[in-house]
Amino acid sequence: MAKQTWQGGNMLYPLPAVMVSCANAAGEKDIVTVAWAGTVCTNPPMLSISLRPERHSYHIVRESGEFVVNLVTARLQRACDWCGVRSGRDFDKWAECRLTPAPATTLELAPAIAESPVSIECRVRDVLELGSHHLFLADVTAVQVEDALLDDRGRLDLARAGLTAYSHGEYFELGRRIGTFGYSVRKRPAKGARR
Repeated sequence: MAKQTWQGGNMLYPLPAVMVSCANAAGEKDIVTVAWAGTVCTNPPMLSISLRPERHSYHIVRESGEFVVNLVTARLQRACDWCGVRSGRDFDKWAECRLTPAPATTLELAPAIAESPVSIECRVRDVLELGSHHLFLADVTAVQVEDALLDDRGRLDLARAGLTAYSHGEYFELGRRIGTFGYSVRKRPAKGARR
């Protein structure tokens, strides 16, 4: 298979495009779309988001030290895109996108987005000034999960949410499951054995 070598760049795709909600003590509330978000640690639970200092929400998050990562469904994708191309300096994104701020359970200022099926509450632990973006390393303090995503045993079935992903300038709805963690090494049941 032939390949070309390109100059170094960010090509780690697909990514979750999430809406990060934030607020400060002065009452400013904003929503920013972030594609550079990721899991950092399981124990303690931590994640990161990367923001440009020029973004209106950057200063709100930096000042308050908290934010909420809200997962995006196909139904929310238009609002997600809109919040990524418009500035909170010029628009009330909550009103423009008809989104509802909902109280976080462990944070003082940052609201969750009520319409999001999963809202991850975060408290900033550290800020790394890396270059064009600053990385906010955060502790996950709580996760709000929509009841409809729980199966009959009370386990999370995230496939029910209809989440979306961002890949090199395009959005995609996630769909077909092709396996579960560890399926490649799982022993197959013996012939005739009950499942």
